Amino acid sequence: MLAKMRGPHRAVPVFGITMILTWGTLWYSAALLLPLLAASRGWSITLVMSGISAGLLAGGLASPRIGKAIDKYGGHYVMAAGSLLGALGLVALPFVTHPVIYYAIWAVLGIAMAANLYDPAFATLTRIFGADARKQITLLTLMGGFASTVSWPATHLLLGITDWRGTYFIYAAVMALLVAPLHAFAVPRTKAKAPSPVEGAKVPAVLAAKGLVFVLVACAFATFMFAQSGMLTHMLLIYERMGVDRATAVAIGALFGPAQVAARICELAVARHTYPLNVARFAAGLLISAFAIFAIFGISAVTAAVFVLLFGAANGLMTIARGTLPLALFGPNGYGHLVGRLAAPALAVQAAAPIAMALVIERVSDPAALALTAGFIVVAFVCFLCIRRPS
Repeated sequence: MLAKMRGPHRAVPVFGITMILTWGTLWYSAALLLPLLAASRGWSITLVMSGISAGLLAGGLASPRIGKAIDKYGGHYVMAAGSLLGALGLVALPFVTHPVIYYAIWAVLGIAMAANLYDPAFATLTRIFGADARKQITLLTLMGGFASTVSWPATHLLLGITDWRGTYFIYAAVMALLVAPLHAFAVPRTKAKAPSPVEGAKVPAVLAAKGLVFVLVACAFATFMFAQSGMLTHMLLIYERMGVDRATAVAIGALFGPAQVAARICELAVARHTYPLNVARFAAGLLISAFAIFAIFGISAVTAAVFVLLFGAANGLMTIARGTLPLALFGPNGYGHLVGRLAAPALAVQAAAPIAMALVIERVSDPAALALTAGFIVVAFVCFLCIRRPS
């Protein structure tokens, strides 16, 4: 075990720690901190949420280049630089007073997310382990699933100790002093060698990363990510407006992480040999059933908790599929650039989700925003059904 930790296998626990910290500081904290920033500046929720949209759009534009850089230089360089960039953006947010500067800071944070979250980690793991990276990707998502469970209660606790500005300063220090050094010095720098052909052995069939199948994969992940982005940004606030008190809403939201982890444990124990396309289809169907519960029974503390559990399970499985389905369909060659190309439309759609949901909530209603999000999940499910695995 110790020998493994000294070798390339240490990548998984290192990334497990950094995923919890980066998801928590750069993404999950926004649900609790940005409304306070808006109130302090006298801005609308739509304006502050559109900052996230600007960031995700910038990250989408940068993702293909980030993936290509990981293929060429390795994640230890690229992700460390992204962590420092994230720290810079977080430390700047408390000082912002003009919307244009606010959007510029979120553009920096968006590029930092594109260089820090799951996609670059998956690309780095595939660079290290090659075509055998599926298990490592699953194990990483298992550990990273605790990000929301740690972040929302931690942010709630920090807001009781300091204010939103102090919380951002603390999170900036975490990114600069903990996450960046881990990426720079603890991530393995090895690169997988192409396996030698064995006479008589079957070579897994793969497709060219273009054409209709690539478009369907990109569309499916992008539309699913609309739901993930929109719901994680607005979910706690929707629960509060529907009569669930803040402490209960935060506690319910904290179930998201354990649900992700439980689903990933099941995938690892039961479905690790299941083709990733079937995992993606099941995840999309699970989230459709979660929205159906709201449609049938309405929103209460009980149905909110059930929704979070199903949402977390679906997102946990889809995160695995995001890493493993492109690997299974298109192979490991140029995987970093491939994931970056798939991430670009996904991040662009994610960019639209917070502001689109905010606009629908402000001008129509919370149920209408939920219906819009459910529609995107149905599109994702149909796209996955239309994809055929290589023979």
